[in-house]
Amino acid sequence: MTSLFKNRVFMIVASADLLQQMGIWIRNMALLFYVMEQSGNNPVAVSLLTALEYLPIFLFSLIGGTFADRWNPKKTVIIGDALSALSVLLILLLVLAGHWQAVFVTTVVSAIVSQFSQPSSSVLFRQHVPIEQVGSAVGITQSLMAIFTILGPVLGTFIYTQLGLYASLIALIIVFLAAAGIQLLLPDSKREAKQEATSPWADLKEGLHYIWERSNLRITAVLFLISGLSIGLTQPLDVFLVIERLGLPKEGVQWLTASEGIGMLIGGLVAVLLSGWVGRHRRGVMTGIMLIWSLLTFIEVLSVWTLVTAGARVLSGLCGAFFEVIFTAFMIQEVKQEYIGRANGVMIPLMMAGILLGTGISGVLMNVSSLFVVYGLSSLLTLSCCALTLRLKLETTSLKLTSRQFTL
Repeated sequence: MTSLFKNRVFMIVASADLLQQMGIWIRNMALLFYVMEQSGNNPVAVSLLTALEYLPIFLFSLIGGTFADRWNPKKTVIIGDALSALSVLLILLLVLAGHWQAVFVTTVVSAIVSQFSQPSSSVLFRQHVPIEQVGSAVGITQSLMAIFTILGPVLGTFIYTQLGLYASLIALIIVFLAAAGIQLLLPDSKREAKQEATSPWADLKEGLHYIWERSNLRITAVLFLISGLSIGLTQPLDVFLVIERLGLPKEGVQWLTASEGIGMLIGGLVAVLLSGWVGRHRRGVMTGIMLIWSLLTFIEVLSVWTLVTAGARVLSGLCGAFFEVIFTAFMIQEVKQEYIGRANGVMIPLMMAGILLGTGISGVLMNVSSLFVVYGLSSLLTLSCCALTLRLKLETTSLKLTSRQFTL
């Protein structure tokens, strides 16, 4: 563990990831509050903001992952953060000119760039972190991300409420430039010429064919699609859960998000401690997670007590951490090393497609029905995932956090 903190690449990439997480939360909270103020708390406008965040992920994740396997990772991450800073600067100028709708573009550009830079960060880890330390590196970075899920909404809300939108956008520029500057210290990375032997389109087709031939991966693909739809239905409406059910101001959504971050942090630690037991009962644990998640979604919309809702969100975050650990290990065990990037590049767009569909209809569905209907539908969709997890053909193996079982 000590030697890992002496690894320059690990420290640089982890630091840059933290800065990017800070920027994401400053952006998310500022744009959420700003759009609500400009639109008069219109749920359709809020759901559109979320949809625009996930649309580029759906469109570019497979393409970005494929090209990240072919491009120089150091140059990709630096250029990506620099472009993010430049795009925010342009948006700031447009907002100053009176075009407030330009804030929607901030989300789109940032999401597009991340689909190229994030896979390159993973490549840097694989190249420069010793294989026996990859598991520890994953555990540390996941814990740091969970901590920022707790602190990020608070920071983003503070900057926006105290300093306003302009200050939030300026902070975004500074954060992305700082991340790009830190990554200039990375060692040079080169690609082998043989990786350019086939076209990107051929790589895409080969990855899709690989997944289609394997029943476990086909089931997982459907599971990701349905899970994404369930998430998309409720994610844009969290702020209305805070306003309508808890009777709090819209800024109270930060504490709901922070509660989920606490659950993620606890869940990640528990998943590590119980990795052996989880490995022996993977199918049961996966099914149990979906069942509990479904119940928690319904509890959230029924509750009018802040502590009950926050407690449900903590447990939801805990389930999310277990889900991530189990399925990351499952993907590594199920997929050959040379197909991992493309397999992930297929699964992520499927989940994003579900999220996009969910976010696209959530605001309209709430307008024509109610918050209860939307959350109830989300709960039923999550419950239906149990039928899929029970169909997975899993070996009873240990889920120890090793480099053979985790990807970044």
